[in-house]
Amino acid sequence: MFSFLKKKSTEPADEKNGGGWIARLKSGLARTGSQLTSLFSRGGKIDDDLYEELETILITADVGMDATNALLADLRRHVKEHRLSEAAQLKEALAHCLLKLLKPLAQPLQADTHKPFIIMLCGVNGAGKTTSIGKLAKYLQSQGLSVLLAAGDTFRAAAREQLITWGERNNVSVIAQQSGDAAAVIYDAVQAAQARKIDVVLADTAGRLTTQLHLMEEIKKVKRVIAKVLPDAPHEVLLVLDANTGQNALSQVKAFDDALGVTGLILTKLDGTAKGGVIAAIAHSHHNRAHPIPVRFIGVGEGLDDLRPFVAEDFVAALLGLDE
Repeated sequence: MFSFLKKKSTEPADEKNGGGWIARLKSGLARTGSQLTSLFSRGGKIDDDLYEELETILITADVGMDATNALLADLRRHVKEHRLSEAAQLKEALAHCLLKLLKPLAQPLQADTHKPFIIMLCGVNGAGKTTSIGKLAKYLQSQGLSVLLAAGDTFRAAAREQLITWGERNNVSVIAQQSGDAAAVIYDAVQAAQARKIDVVLADTAGRLTTQLHLMEEIKKVKRVIAKVLPDAPHEVLLVLDANTGQNALSQVKAFDDALGVTGLILTKLDGTAKGGVIAAIAHSHHNRAHPIPVRFIGVGEGLDDLRPFVAEDFVAALLGLDE
């Protein structure tokens, strides 16, 4: 049963934790998972009432109307093709359809194609950007890469101090200035990485709302400055999204992608109140794109190891409470 979900994360930390990552992810998604488990465990036949209840759960789980309609249409086709009739069978069918939707987003970050490899991070205020940088630094170090941090959020002194603290925890150097603009800080960081032969630069930027057009113009300038010091950089533009923002995440993806050409997403705070469905909404919105923006990482907590590469099989298994 669920043999199509056999692929699992191969990160060393998963082996050390004995599947602890899946357990934490399942706990983070419990709000939606418990509703789905309750629905499928009641027994009975697959009928319109069951589909209607499932539709309500998906919409309230931030999957959104468009993605929910598409997912349910695919689910109905699957049920018909495989001649399923029992409610309990719908769980595996939903897992199959979800996995088909999410797998195109599961593309791991390859940070060893350039040296230094420049990663620019962006996002709205409070999405968890600076914290994600600290966790990402730890992950990259576990891959054998040297890392340098650029404190490009010059609007908030607290952000600079927070990044310096993360640098100390990871034993990673941080390029920062007491004042000055973000472009200057990141310019200095790229030059320092070249001189020190560092593998990866993680460049923080100030949080900004997508409606703050002058700030969106400023972040475009940051990207242009990076390209001046290193013509093919930044090599990755990661947008950090708070999983609790629901459908608003879609407008954030569009606005930052239009401004910067986003190459990957980090979905944070998949713990506590997160419903998790927004990832399906993102996948559906990218369905007709030749190159969908991948979800590079997801985060489930505050610990250094709580940011991991997105593996669609793990996510679906955790969301639906499937046997590992």
